[in-house]
Amino acid sequence: MALSSLSLGWVSTTISNKLDWHHSIDVPRCAAFTSCNGINACSREATFNEESNLERRSLLLGVGLLAANLFSASSLHAEEIPANYKAFVDLSDGYSYYYPLDWREFDFRGHDSAFKDRYLQLQNVRVSFIPTEKSDIHDLGPMEEVIPNLVKNVYAAPNQVATILEMQEKVVDGKNYYTVEFELTSANFSRASFVTLAIGNGRFYTLNVGANERRWKRVRNKLKVVADSFRVLDI
Repeated sequence: MALSSLSLGWVSTTISNKLDWHHSIDVPRCAAFTSCNGINACSREATFNEESNLERRSLLLGVGLLAANLFSASSLHAEEIPANYKAFVDLSDGYSYYYPLDWREFDFRGHDSAFKDRYLQLQNVRVSFIPTEKSDIHDLGPMEEVIPNLVKNVYAAPNQVATILEMQEKVVDGKNYYTVEFELTSANFSRASFVTLAIGNGRFYTLNVGANERRWKRVRNKLKVVADSFRVLDI
């Protein structure tokens, strides 16, 4: 479920672990007010409050824990989301990323989430993951060995020529990421992409964002923001 705002009132309705936040996140305050018109009324209210104290404490504890998790995730992105982007946060599967504000969600076979340009369907981002016993992307080997092998033997079809344009390695919050920019060219079609790789939560995550090669120069920097925004969240 995609949500554009977050409210504690949402706790009493359906809870979704997949959140979709705008550049601006509004978190309304929740307040409760009580009044007593007489001594008897106040006494009855006090008695009721004593009898229901345990239930309310349990409820508030549950709400507090849930709110803490949600606010933790929202604070991760609230101050960092660039203009004209939205944040997709999947708390249950442990990852997040930004995507252009005007893109739309769609189903991409074999992927956990995906968004595309509303007019140019080949301009899209998608995320997938598979189980792994590795604990870090470095466990697969050096970037200079891992990425060429994946691009040429996994991402490229037999009739495509793969060209690696750039490779990048970074560490964010103690987690390692590999990112590669590459082109896949065939007789009738060429596509350029960024792929960001990471391992965590017993999963090997892959974010792939790309476009038609003819549009690459115009949209490259825009899509680089998406590739660089990918984060693995602890679950």
